[in-house]
Amino acid sequence: MTADAAANTTPLQIGPHSVWPPVVLAPMAGITNAPFRTLCREFSGGKGLFVSEMITTRALVARNDKTMHLIHFDGTEKPRSMQLYGVDPATVGAAVRMIVDEDLADHIDLNFGCPVPKVTRKGGGSALPYKRNLLRSILREAVGNAGALPVTIKMRKGIDDDHLTYLDAGRIAVGEGVTAVALHGRTAAQHYGGTADWEAIARLKEAVPEIPVLGNGDIWRADDAVRMMRETGCDGVVVGRGCLGRPWLFGDLVAAFEGTHAPATPGLREVAGVMRRHAELLGEWLEDEERGVIDFRKHVAWYTKGFSVGSEMRRKLAMSSSLAELDAHLADLDLDQPWPAGAEGPRGRTAAGKRVVLPDGWLGDPYDCAVVGADAELDTSGG
Repeated sequence: MTADAAANTTPLQIGPHSVWPPVVLAPMAGITNAPFRTLCREFSGGKGLFVSEMITTRALVARNDKTMHLIHFDGTEKPRSMQLYGVDPATVGAAVRMIVDEDLADHIDLNFGCPVPKVTRKGGGSALPYKRNLLRSILREAVGNAGALPVTIKMRKGIDDDHLTYLDAGRIAVGEGVTAVALHGRTAAQHYGGTADWEAIARLKEAVPEIPVLGNGDIWRADDAVRMMRETGCDGVVVGRGCLGRPWLFGDLVAAFEGTHAPATPGLREVAGVMRRHAELLGEWLEDEERGVIDFRKHVAWYTKGFSVGSEMRRKLAMSSSLAELDAHLADLDLDQPWPAGAEGPRGRTAAGKRVVLPDGWLGDPYDCAVVGADAELDTSGG
């Protein structure tokens, strides 16, 4: 992207918060905790918006210990962006009121995009927007209790291609005072498989011109983000799986939108340094080095994707239980390897989902007064 082209892109406005570049880190359970957000912000120079991993409203209201730890923001995180997941309007309202009263965040995002079967079979996640009046009630409670805090939502196209909900959900969101909407261009049935439908993002932008629309899906490189905005007319992008094992992608995104330099291509030595810092940050955050290194294990395959590491060495890295052990295994790598072409492209889960499991009769009247049970929410938050 040239500097002239970059100048044509304006900051993303989320209520009173001006976000430049118009790039948002997608909430990912078990991933976008404070340590990972710190890494991403460091590479971006503090530019962009970085959302917490999902916080369950019932657990927040109950002050669950794990949840209260997850909602902690570093003093340098501005604005503090928290994603909530809830299915009961009253509980969502109570959680939002708690956030406002206790000054826990500066921005609230609501999750209506989770495709996980244990959630959809209870009527939650990406199944919930099918029940239009339930969605409306949740949004009304959230916005009504948010005061000056902006409320945004993230959703999918719908349950499947025969039950699309995103246009109705977008109009409902506008009507209830939601500040912005983000659309993952897949249905729940697609899970993370196939190709994201960017045309749906463009259609949503046309349907809700009153508020910003953010696009999500298949942003693997910085130029994908620029292309999505150019092709769809969306106001910003949400980056999820593309940054797994690549927190420096946010530096690339800043460069792409500001037209400053080419994408980062770190060699394995530099990647190993980021891996080590990530594990160390997790240990500090958890106040337990061993727990931090164990939590880091899930990131090993993403960081080493494309490099000549070998399955046995990946296994050793992913079995480390201390920083010293991790250091020893990293030192055994051929650290002089340059950035490999195989490190680009899709990462994370890519297989398509199976049939979406829903509550009995869920696909009946989309306007009935559905009530989703408490078991559609987990007792704790995050991953």
